[in-house]
Amino acid sequence: MKKSQQITLFSFIALFLCAGILPTMGQEPTKHEFRGIWIATVNNLDWPSSPGISVEQMESEMLNMLDLLEELNFNAVIFQVRPAADAFYHSDTEPWSKWLTGTQGNPLPENWDPLSFIIEECHNRAMELHAWMNPFRVSMDTIMPFSPQNIANRHPDWVLTYGNKRYLDPGLPEVRDYLNNVVKEVVSKYDIDAIHFDDYFYPYPIPGTDFPDTISFQKFRRNYQPEDIKHWRRENVDLIIEMLSNTIKIKKPHVKFGISPFGVWKNYDEKDELGGSVTSAGNTNYDNLYADVLKWQRLGWIDYLIPQLYWEIGHPAVDYITLCNWWNERAFGRHIYVGHALYKLSEGSSTAWKNEQELPEQVLISRKMKKVKGNAFFRMRYLMGNPLEIQQKIRSRLYTHKAMLPAMPWIDIQPPEVPFKVKPRGFFKINKLFIKYKYKINPDKDLLGYMIYYSTSRDLVNTKTNENLIGFSRDQLIDIWKYEFPVKGPIHLWVTAIDKHHNESTPQGGLKIYIPK
Repeated sequence: MKKSQQITLFSFIALFLCAGILPTMGQEPTKHEFRGIWIATVNNLDWPSSPGISVEQMESEMLNMLDLLEELNFNAVIFQVRPAADAFYHSDTEPWSKWLTGTQGNPLPENWDPLSFIIEECHNRAMELHAWMNPFRVSMDTIMPFSPQNIANRHPDWVLTYGNKRYLDPGLPEVRDYLNNVVKEVVSKYDIDAIHFDDYFYPYPIPGTDFPDTISFQKFRRNYQPEDIKHWRRENVDLIIEMLSNTIKIKKPHVKFGISPFGVWKNYDEKDELGGSVTSAGNTNYDNLYADVLKWQRLGWIDYLIPQLYWEIGHPAVDYITLCNWWNERAFGRHIYVGHALYKLSEGSSTAWKNEQELPEQVLISRKMKKVKGNAFFRMRYLMGNPLEIQQKIRSRLYTHKAMLPAMPWIDIQPPEVPFKVKPRGFFKINKLFIKYKYKINPDKDLLGYMIYYSTSRDLVNTKTNENLIGFSRDQLIDIWKYEFPVKGPIHLWVTAIDKHHNESTPQGGLKIYIPK
């Protein structure tokens, strides 16, 4: 970057800060906000703690994580179901992951299905489950043994070795068809809320080593010349993203498709009409990973982006504020969330990551961006470890109240049927609420459950904010005393119905109870 550009950049940041973009400690979040976290399974990074442990231990570990997320008011889990051409779910074509069973292809006991279990437990907590897949990665090394079911054994001619890892060749039409069937199976069989890909498309480049796809280029070049191989690679990824988008929406129109790309789409170059952010990243989505994620967002192939903005405020080459603002301006009518480097609170080498305010300030800055609709944190084990007391920061400063997910009107904007009555249950005092619908009126098929609010007035409850939101239930019979109430004395309880996209009905209720002082 030229010196004049650096001065311009840092002047912009200073003006940005002086204009009040850094929020105050008391900034309240909106009621609708994506609050996600990644749970990685590759190399047992987050779950399970080790391969081959008992089902009971795996369930216990997952429930501990989900209980913490519920306590901290998260509402979305991005769970890695396909780390490397394997499966954390029952598949007709893919082998069980070695990071789950200890040996790739070995079955789980008791016919247990981890993905079904996690989906149900997430939905019980009003959390979405995004099924995270790595499309092209086949192995994390070149010595990992494959089961007979693995695609590398069934079609070794589809697999390329690059560095110390193996990958499916994105240039082969057969590979794209195969991945389409993998995604189709998961969408068809499971009640997931989204399919999620991260930043790994073509692999990050190894200096001095070209990706070995010359054979597939010669065979399927589509009129591209050798000097245009980068454009060919980008088109290969475009083709699979468009194909998967169509498949997902045909099978289940309500299932979302999201991407979490590397944080820099393209560095700005005054000679390049494509534009880019005023950054000097070593790699970019467009030039090195061949992922034109802005095109996918602009054409509506995907529903959201979570750019991985894993740098600190004021970083000289890739400044957080610069990038947050750049992505905010490129939502194209879809959702933008910000990915945060939670792991750097433990592993970051710069002074900024030793500052306990760095990550909270990043979240608060993102809330000042009009098109940014939430955040996600990488990753779960670091949240559990609580570096710099980040759990307390989230609970007391960032996620002080529960939040619902932001609506996606291009998918569904219709709220579910409002309950007809909320009736009390209990002998000497009200212990439960029973949600009743009109005769011959059943709850909507996509009903997720009920949000529970309180008010101090019999005639009015404000459901436009989350300040009076106290809990969620999937049951029509609600045990009210399992929830914590922020006030004492007489209050009134209300419920709304929400669907899987968190569209919300009008409130019903006003039932009076007394909270002991």
